[in-house]
Amino acid sequence: MSGKALNIGDQFPNFTAETSEGRIDFYDWMQDSWAILFSHPADFTPVCTTELSRVAALIPEFQKRGVKPIALSCDTVKSHKGWIEDIKSFGKLSSFDYPIIADDKRELALKFNMLDKDEINAEGIPLTCRAVFVVDDKKKLRLSILYPATTGRNFDEILRVIDSLQLTQTKSVATPADWKQGGKCMVLPTVKAEDVPKLFPDGIETIELPSGKSYLRITPQP
Repeated sequence: MSGKALNIGDQFPNFTAETSEGRIDFYDWMQDSWAILFSHPADFTPVCTTELSRVAALIPEFQKRGVKPIALSCDTVKSHKGWIEDIKSFGKLSSFDYPIIADDKRELALKFNMLDKDEINAEGIPLTCRAVFVVDDKKKLRLSILYPATTGRNFDEILRVIDSLQLTQTKSVATPADWKQGGKCMVLPTVKAEDVPKLFPDGIETIELPSGKSYLRITPQP
């Protein structure tokens, strides 16, 4: 039976699991960092190999943001360790510096609603979809994306969203469509005009609209 669907802002449940780096308690492993948990249908599969290789290459980018990656696949620790050698070879990596959870009984896949009913393995069991969960340092779920098993993830986009989440939790802005780090931001509608000079010393630009409403206010990234 699947677990309750998690909503953004929910406390992300703690769990213990065997991984390629030993047994972990998720909260203890996170410590005061953010985390990205991303699931995979199976070991020794082509799309997953490209994804884990990409994340391994992006470890410095995740570290800059205080984010610890952890993968999950529905195979054993022994299988994971063999697969890691293929991942390193494919990505021309000298090391593989994050753990892969062994969920061969699909306990966590069920707990976190990660199964893709349209993708079935040779035994007739649903594969794990490509779930992405970003959990902040307060253990709150901040981002949830589900990709089908046949579509690889865009980790540049995931980093972009993490940048937005970390910026907007401390500044009174939102990030517009296609925003990237350093780009202009939108002033939140809740910010009063009298508070603008204090909050946005670089000034804002208010876009004139046919409605006459002044809700489109743009400012350099604070």
